[in-house]
Amino acid sequence: MKQITVQVIDPVGLHARPATVAVSAASKFKCEVSVAFKGREVNMKSIMGVMSLGIPTQSEITITFNGEDEEAAMTAIEDILRAQKIIA
Repeated sequence: MKQITVQVIDPVGLHARPATVAVSAASKFKCEVSVAFKGREVNMKSIMGVMSLGIPTQSEITITFNGEDEEAAMTAIEDILRAQKIIA
């Protein structure tokens, strides 16, 4: 299991557009990917799950990767979210 903790820097938080980017990135991998915020954890491959967290800007989130391609998933998802200026 791999885990990263990052800060959301998108000015309006993890709303529809960046959530779609995150879900799309996570869905490319076989491993389980989850995102946690304020004690709640959801499947990062579910747009409804990610949106239900209501993550505002400047929030700290933890993304967990568990499975056979967890290392590749962690690197790729972190790179994609940074490139889209969703996380710092």
